[in-house]
Amino acid sequence: MKGHIVKRSTDSWSIVIELPRDPATGKRRQSWHTIKGTKKEADKKLRELLTAQDNGIFVKQSKLSFGEWLENWCRDYVKIQTTQRTFESYYQNIIGHIEPALGKVILTELTPQIIQAYYARQLEKGRADGKGGLSARSVLYQHRIISKCLKQATKLGLIMRNPADAVEPPRPRKTAISVPDKDELPRLLDAFETTPYYVFYCLLLYCGMRRGEALALRWKDIDLKQDTIQIAETAFTLRSGEYVIKEPKTPHSRRCIDIPPTMKLLLLEYKADQTAYYAKLGVELGLHDFVFTRPNGEPLNPNTVTHTFLKAVRKAGFDKLRLHDLRHLHATLMLQAGIHPKIVSERLGHASINITLDTYSHVMPGLQKKAVNVFDKMLSANEESLEENSVSKRLAKHEGVSGRPYRSRTCDPLIKSQKLKNQAEPLSFALCYVY
Repeated sequence: MKGHIVKRSTDSWSIVIELPRDPATGKRRQSWHTIKGTKKEADKKLRELLTAQDNGIFVKQSKLSFGEWLENWCRDYVKIQTTQRTFESYYQNIIGHIEPALGKVILTELTPQIIQAYYARQLEKGRADGKGGLSARSVLYQHRIISKCLKQATKLGLIMRNPADAVEPPRPRKTAISVPDKDELPRLLDAFETTPYYVFYCLLLYCGMRRGEALALRWKDIDLKQDTIQIAETAFTLRSGEYVIKEPKTPHSRRCIDIPPTMKLLLLEYKADQTAYYAKLGVELGLHDFVFTRPNGEPLNPNTVTHTFLKAVRKAGFDKLRLHDLRHLHATLMLQAGIHPKIVSERLGHASINITLDTYSHVMPGLQKKAVNVFDKMLSANEESLEENSVSKRLAKHEGVSGRPYRSRTCDPLIKSQKLKNQAEPLSFALCYVY
């Protein structure tokens, strides 16, 4: 295929691509593309278009705007392939931020520079109330929407490449998870008792469940003989207020977890009370009834349990604790107790152990210290039985001795040559100083 460039103004060029003649009429056909920039950039664009034509992925010039494509993408792809909740979230970001700023740009003329400048504006003054910029996390979320939208346009041949791939989105700062320590647990449990949802909050803490997973539980999901809970659904509300119960988004979220004895007792007592309450109403508690309900038997509203929790824990002095942090607290306590991260990952319903290790990396340094101490005790078990030769006593004798020459087996060659000359050196002691 052939093509040429026509200069329109100082920084505007028309790229003309010769297309195959019309098979029906035999008439000549051309495709015109407009580009702003230097002659060198126009030459590069011409080569790209000719290469694309030769490879069968030629993009015909279109006046379709990015806003029009966003609307089509939402209607034909997002609404069909995602949950209603995800669709609403995408749509709110599109109509509230993306479309007003970028909607009028022609799809084929949307460049990385335009997108990058948009992100900068959002970070500086992107809030709808005019009180400053959006967080890096919010802008990153918009970037993912834009990138997915343009990726689909690339698949359909509407654009040659995804301009969002060349953009550097903001990276939110990773904040360490902060949860109460073990000494604060009694005060936290006391705060739970001031609410009508004590058992619900304890379930999140003892089992590491998500709010929606606990709200969707029915009595058929809880086996108090085998001490297990089957998590198969999640509950949430849409912006419209509609209450939705459906399967979790990922297969790993569908899981069976063991119930700790204390939690089992709470559930047994709670079920007995609920059965008695239903009996007074002349109704029998069934397996398909929800575990946590309002007085009329309808499931609890997610916002209600969250607001009640925040009010109770703030009053108890936990100023930054969120409801979801009970899940983090469950994982942290288990890891600190020496439970294998794989088990913790399975209880939380993570897709892989890497997610668990990354999320709770702040707990790992303490675990490593604990692990090496346990390992040392295993190797030194026989030695510790001999009081006069115990590692702790011998280390105490050498306090203040520092420095270790390269590949030396002891803390100081002088110790080896003099103080330990006539003393049998246990194998475990020697191993501690080998590189």
